[in-house]
Amino acid sequence: MVTPTRVPLQTLVLLCFVVHPSRPVCVDIPSETDAVLGKSMKLTCISCIKRDEIKSKTHVDWYYMPNKEKDAPPNKTHIYKYDVDSPVESDGPFKGRLEWNGSQDLQDVSIRIINVTYGDRGIYECVVHRQFEFDSFKPSVSLTKEIKLTVKAKATGDAAALYSEIMMYVLLVCLTFWLLVEMVYCYRKISKSDEQALDTA
Repeated sequence: MVTPTRVPLQTLVLLCFVVHPSRPVCVDIPSETDAVLGKSMKLTCISCIKRDEIKSKTHVDWYYMPNKEKDAPPNKTHIYKYDVDSPVESDGPFKGRLEWNGSQDLQDVSIRIINVTYGDRGIYECVVHRQFEFDSFKPSVSLTKEIKLTVKAKATGDAAALYSEIMMYVLLVCLTFWLLVEMVYCYRKISKSDEQALDTA
């Protein structure tokens, strides 16, 4: 006969063997657009792959365009590229101030600007080109994202973000306390049922 205390333990052991380890999930989030003078700034560019088991060759290009006036032709400058498993920084005003900030699986192809200046204001363009490798054909897909960057002298606090963070911690403490109460209650209930089972035996 299996006692009530052994049933949850056996169920927990069974779940440990049945549940498979989860894979990281790719989430496409927008980039921050407000940089602080003299600080570093991450330009986020995410291109999710729906099926990561498919092999692909990825090529990434980053371009910079200063804020243009109306009806003026775009002045696009190539500033960074990722090709053949290695990032390459282009010559120009950003030379020595850009670094790769992407992931190993190339779903996150972000870069970081070091020591931001007022001259870095403008539009940044991230162009991702993937060529998938199948047996019979090699389809390709391209993705273009634009980030309009502004530069401020000082960082401004976000009241909504601060309020959300405080509420998150309060909720976390409340849920932890509730979980402890439930665990103590269940433990006492199981102990009483064991004592009753021993008394009747």
